[in-house]
Amino acid sequence: MRIAFFTDTFLPQINGVAKTLSKFVDYMERNHIEYKIFAPSFKEQEFYSNVIRAKSFKFVLYPQCRLSLPNYFAISKQLDEFNPDIVHVVTEFNMGLCGLKYARSRNLPLVSSYETNISQYLEYYNLKFLESPSWKYFKWFHNKCDINFCPSIATVDLLKEQGFGNPKLWERGIETDKFSPELKDPSFKKSINAEGKLVFLYVGRVSPEKDLEIFVNVAKRLNEKYYDKIHFVMIGDGPSLKDLKDMAPDNITFTGFLTGDALTKAYASSDVFLFPSPTETLGFVILEAMSSGLAIISCNAGGVSDNLIDGYNGIACREKQEDDYYNAAEKIINDESLRKNLANNARAFALTKDWDRTFDGLVKDYESLLLEKPTMDKEQCS
Repeated sequence: MRIAFFTDTFLPQINGVAKTLSKFVDYMERNHIEYKIFAPSFKEQEFYSNVIRAKSFKFVLYPQCRLSLPNYFAISKQLDEFNPDIVHVVTEFNMGLCGLKYARSRNLPLVSSYETNISQYLEYYNLKFLESPSWKYFKWFHNKCDINFCPSIATVDLLKEQGFGNPKLWERGIETDKFSPELKDPSFKKSINAEGKLVFLYVGRVSPEKDLEIFVNVAKRLNEKYYDKIHFVMIGDGPSLKDLKDMAPDNITFTGFLTGDALTKAYASSDVFLFPSPTETLGFVILEAMSSGLAIISCNAGGVSDNLIDGYNGIACREKQEDDYYNAAEKIINDESLRKNLANNARAFALTKDWDRTFDGLVKDYESLLLEKPTMDKEQCS
């Protein structure tokens, strides 16, 4: 099987889309699946023989993605030589459009991923007037595809509500050896002056759609009663960082962007993951926190609801309901056995999320579509 991927985000960027695709690359290499990835260029990037880069610039609305300037004719020539069996468009922007055009011009099976709720982000950027046209565009794009893979049941349901054709669940895994409670390091709490304290952690993009004012406000309210017992850590970067720093109490540590051992140690050395974002299609960081053995307090919206089991591996909160997060945090502060039970169950749940199993399922879906394609061709020609 030969697969061509088109994406507007890839390594060295670090986000759920790039992470999933890079893990799939490892899987394809191990299983001798041929592939080509068409992705944007970056100033600092590693060389991959199967990755073809196009000039790109930052997408102002959502900097996790880049707007590429692909040369369609050059890409078509490369793809004709590669002769793909199937095309997978990972994002809906310039690179995705290039893949869509090529697949349809060659009558190839075409699948897509729906990874980011950009239409839902618009309200946070004072662009709600674009919500309806953006949904129309995404619906047009994805309805050109034979299958639209979604990272959660909630996202499948959302696309069905919006009139998208053929949404299908493609679950995701987690590296349970990399994100592990075994990596706990006492030096982490010491470095942030939080020795002997309960650490509440957030990891992710620091941006309006994450509702991080809730994180800061809950910290302030908890400090009125528990200041000597608690500390807060926010890992990540983004457009809201300066404003959050300005409003934050002195026991919130902002680390900036962390990767590798520094990130996994921070996860494992914290105690509670506090995540108020209501806009996730999956919420990879929830799985990373669970795998690291943290109790979860999270907004029970979007893709998070696939993995958060209220009272078992975390405490579910309603969207934008600050009191829910405060009450959950206070409950955990005052009940150590509850925190430990939630943390142990979170780790056990994460151990069921195997990457190879999820990729095996994706490849089977590819194979099923390839078997259907001759029938589709006959129907289109009749």
